[in-house]
Amino acid sequence: MNTLKSWAELGPSLVAVAMGRKPADTVVKNTKWVNVHSGEIIPNTDIAIYGGRFAYVGADATHTIGPKTKIIDAAGRYASPGFCDGHMHVESGMVTVTQFARAVVPHGTTSMFVDPHEIANVLGLPGVKLMHDEAAGLPLNIFVQMPSCVPSFPGLETPGATISPEDVAEAMAWPNIIGLGEMMNFPGVINGDAKMLAEIAATQRAGKTVGGHYASRDLGNAFHAYVAAGPADDHEGTHVDDAIARVRQGMRAMLRLGSAWYDVATQIKAVTESKLDSRNFILCTDDCHSGTLVNEGHMNRVLRHAIAQGLPPITAIQMASINTATHFGLERELGSITPGRRADLVLTSDLVNLPIELVMAHGVVVAEHGKLLAEFPRFDYPPEAKSTMHMKRDVTAADFDVKAPLGANQVKVRVIGVIENQAPTKSLTAELPVSSGLVSMDLKNDIAQIALVERHAATGKVVNAFVSGFGYTKPCAVASTVAHDSHHMIVIGTNKADMAQAANVLKQIGGGVVVISQGIELARVELPIAGLMSDEPAEIVAVKAEQMVQAMKDCGCNLNNAFMQHSLLGLVVIPDLRISDLGLVDVTTFKVVELFVSP
Repeated sequence: MNTLKSWAELGPSLVAVAMGRKPADTVVKNTKWVNVHSGEIIPNTDIAIYGGRFAYVGADATHTIGPKTKIIDAAGRYASPGFCDGHMHVESGMVTVTQFARAVVPHGTTSMFVDPHEIANVLGLPGVKLMHDEAAGLPLNIFVQMPSCVPSFPGLETPGATISPEDVAEAMAWPNIIGLGEMMNFPGVINGDAKMLAEIAATQRAGKTVGGHYASRDLGNAFHAYVAAGPADDHEGTHVDDAIARVRQGMRAMLRLGSAWYDVATQIKAVTESKLDSRNFILCTDDCHSGTLVNEGHMNRVLRHAIAQGLPPITAIQMASINTATHFGLERELGSITPGRRADLVLTSDLVNLPIELVMAHGVVVAEHGKLLAEFPRFDYPPEAKSTMHMKRDVTAADFDVKAPLGANQVKVRVIGVIENQAPTKSLTAELPVSSGLVSMDLKNDIAQIALVERHAATGKVVNAFVSGFGYTKPCAVASTVAHDSHHMIVIGTNKADMAQAANVLKQIGGGVVVISQGIELARVELPIAGLMSDEPAEIVAVKAEQMVQAMKDCGCNLNNAFMQHSLLGLVVIPDLRISDLGLVDVTTFKVVELFVSP
């Protein structure tokens, strides 16, 4: 349980420790101090900790040592602030907040700013409250951003729940809410949508940070209008001029490296080449699945990548510590190894490769050499959070039939084109054959079928379309209830019988991901909490996720992090073409469009 006392409560004791009148709880001796305020690395530094906060940081902490003080000899290793993830979705890890935290702490992450946008689309405000309460009980810093756009774009999708300005205003009074989650309905903002502007206003009145999400390459009047509304950061940039434009307009540019999003390398040139002030840049992950967390790391992975792009290590660490804390108004609370701040630190022998050798959170050693040492309290989700597959009936292969216009032997259709390692898609067209009145797929040209199966209101609706980019060559189907943002079920396949079987498996198990080939189940990941998360440890979920990834490859998929791409094909606020329960959505015009293209 998080029982850390405030600086105000501990102030007299911190003074007494710094003066040598009271012994420290712990002293870390002989460090190279990574000072993110001054941009220096200061050798031969001792760090005294009391009550979970730093009390003294200087050349010699001998005067703070008492008979019961724990001594940690850093042996000349670097002492860095614990890492902060400035924007991320826990649900993308397919695990709960508790299990996500257990997975990332050994990688040096001690602070996270989470947007539970996904559970909000399924369970609404009660779902957000569940994750808020879970986060508040953990022994590290997990702050929650109140989801803003539920649905992400009204009129283009139907989620399982909605969030109102009144909900936002209510949540701003919760103790662990740090601000408003990504304002992804940027067309609504720039067109003066009353609901979107009311949510922003409620956040501003509470004195909290408004998160941005401007997924457009238009940096003209629309972008300027969006900034004027109040979003203070943005993680949707993909080009260097995106980062430059955001910083020039007073936003923080959040550069993300997730499981499938590789947006750091291009945008970091704004600092390394254009020499913009690095204080206005923040590193984040946005979306990381459990396999990435367990096998590759978390913010340490992002830092290594940023450093490999030519960023000085201390600058990269600033972007994952003090810059993040400052942005959310927490500079006096965390993000640096300085007196009064929360005692979160990482010891590493190499600032470039960043082996995480010891992690402290709130003054307690929580991990060492990749092994979690801390105990995390159990959090149980109620039954209603595990009963979210509201489907009218089992689906059949015939539900995936695409009927051609009467008399047609060939049709021209819109096709969703996946772009590897990026969130945007392409709006493609293709000529497809017709057989017995039904439109056929074209696997030789990598055109498979995609379907959205409604799962919130038991309507029995199935929307069909086509997708390119996954490379499936065998009869197969992949179904997932992780389907940003409305989180209906998305099924992609080359065989309709497999598609039906996959959909029905998820209906039976309460949600998750499953891969079927010729009637044989190759892999499954059970996600019973809102159809989004498992309460199993990340290590177990990662093994299942790896089996899922391998099964997709066995079916011919050659796309990097294909599941992440799969899960975003219903996200109707990122261009160019998406699928929703209302049909195909052109995200350049924000209109539902026909599958068939007129000659």
